[in-house]
Amino acid sequence: MITRSTSALLQTQSESQLEDRYEALFRVSQAINAHHDPRELFSTLADELRQVIRFDFIGVARYGEASNRAEWLLTKCDQASEEPPSECIPEQTLTCWVYEEQEAVVIPHVDRELRFPRMTDWLKQCGIRSACALPLRTVHRRLGILALGSRYPDAYSEDEISFLSLVANQVALAIDDALHLEDSRVAQVELRQKQEELQQERDRLKLLLDVTNGVVSNLDLRDVLRAITATIRRVMQCDVVSVDLPDADSSQLQIYALDFPESKGYLKEESVMPIDGTPPGQVFLTGKTWVLDVDDGTPPKDCVIFKEGIKSGILLPMIARNRVLGVLGLGSRQGHAFSQDQIDFVAQVANQVAIAVDNALAYGQIADLKDKLAQEKLYLEDEIRSEMNFDEIVGTSLALRRVLSQVETVAPTGSAVLILGETGTGKELIARAIHNLSRRKDRTFVKLNCAAIPTGLLESELFGHEKGAFTGAIAQRIGRFELANQGTIFLDEIAEIPLELQPKLLRVLQEREFERLGSTRTLRSDARLVAATNRDLAAMVEEGKFRADLFYRVNVFPVRVPALRERPEDIPLLVRHFAQQFARRNNKTIETIPSEAMDALVRYTGRGMSVNCRM
Repeated sequence: MITRSTSALLQTQSESQLEDRYEALFRVSQAINAHHDPRELFSTLADELRQVIRFDFIGVARYGEASNRAEWLLTKCDQASEEPPSECIPEQTLTCWVYEEQEAVVIPHVDRELRFPRMTDWLKQCGIRSACALPLRTVHRRLGILALGSRYPDAYSEDEISFLSLVANQVALAIDDALHLEDSRVAQVELRQKQEELQQERDRLKLLLDVTNGVVSNLDLRDVLRAITATIRRVMQCDVVSVDLPDADSSQLQIYALDFPESKGYLKEESVMPIDGTPPGQVFLTGKTWVLDVDDGTPPKDCVIFKEGIKSGILLPMIARNRVLGVLGLGSRQGHAFSQDQIDFVAQVANQVAIAVDNALAYGQIADLKDKLAQEKLYLEDEIRSEMNFDEIVGTSLALRRVLSQVETVAPTGSAVLILGETGTGKELIARAIHNLSRRKDRTFVKLNCAAIPTGLLESELFGHEKGAFTGAIAQRIGRFELANQGTIFLDEIAEIPLELQPKLLRVLQEREFERLGSTRTLRSDARLVAATNRDLAAMVEEGKFRADLFYRVNVFPVRVPALRERPEDIPLLVRHFAQQFARRNNKTIETIPSEAMDALVRYTGRGMSVNCRM
């Protein structure tokens, strides 16, 4: 029988317990204002509730309508090895049923509950014998559930459920505020990402515009490519950008333009690499993009870019008019630095760069041809002004016919010819006859008197020079060998070429290669050599004044031109030829030549009887 004192004690305890609960509710409200992170808030919530409500499991979940799953923001259970079920299946999950029906559920005895098999199985595994779940909602929306469990049966009375309903309202407000804050943060992140994407898109469009402007505004290929590589590196935020173009023989690739501020020196402009057996060469041959990554086993460990610290890169073919013109390369010191989206964009840039290269190469070829034609025009005009207007060799002597027979023999062969004879015997006429009877007759015949050019300028005359190669070199000049490509070059007085220049002449005869003064670029010339001299080259070789190897290259087919005193029968023909020529020049008429004058010329046997002659 309960006495009055016992009843009073119970009432006092009940009031004290109620006071503690409301103090806990007040502290929960304060925690809501103090904590903006949901997980910190719910951890504080668990600590506060544990002082006024018995539980061995507490969980706070919010539901995602799109995913149809519960996200457990808080779960505390000492014996739980995993979180409670998250799928929203009302007939199997207690929390989902509460969320859908928005009603509190109390389970006095878990082992007797048959409605929610998945949830009760999990609770049994955790040793929970009674549980309750309350909906979390605001006036605007449903948010989730608050769930508690105990190891004791029938642990939650109606008073405790009423108190937990007040707590659930506070928790719902906290979740709502947290969701708004999170949505705001997500929106800010998405806005920043969108701004970054827009800025990246603007940068990419500007890059394409810069490339296009470079195509149409500047036809100097190296300047165009240097500007383009610098812009690509800045926009793509990589470490190196290069443009590789094939050399004249298409056997090697040359780094034509390079933007690599932090290079260790292994990669340099104008460095060359073989096409066969290298990644850039493979891209050039196949026309297919190649993605490189050290972590994936590419490139090989001995590759130059590996020595530079490059860990990932892309090599793209530059294709114009269905032809691969070169390779555009990008590299980064970070692994897997290039996404597929970036690769697709750089492929567009490579196509634009290919147009720039194609235009610049075409412009360069046109400019070279224009310069060469201008040089040929000036040279031919020079020749016309210096010619004596002879059309062909004059004479019928046996000695002259023997020389002309040799010319007919050697002219079609393409061999080097050495014309020997005294000064004035017509060695240049023989050289022209060889050219006119050869397969090169439609090409240029270029002549140079080696004795008439100062020694310091002879190399420039033969091989050309670049602008600034020496004092007075104010413009690029094409040399005689380059001008005579596919034609014939006639070097008169070849014995006057100094010894220090003879190795370079030997190289162009052997290898068909040479460099202009002031340039490292190797040029090729398929010019046939016809040389002439009035000196004994064999004796000069013995004296060490002429290289033996050069002599053997020049003296392939020697032709000796006889002096006029050796063919006196040709003198009357020559006298009549010159008389008629000077008569036309002076607007005179000469009908006859006195016989005594003709006899005097025929009988003359001096060393001066060497006369250039053509009709």
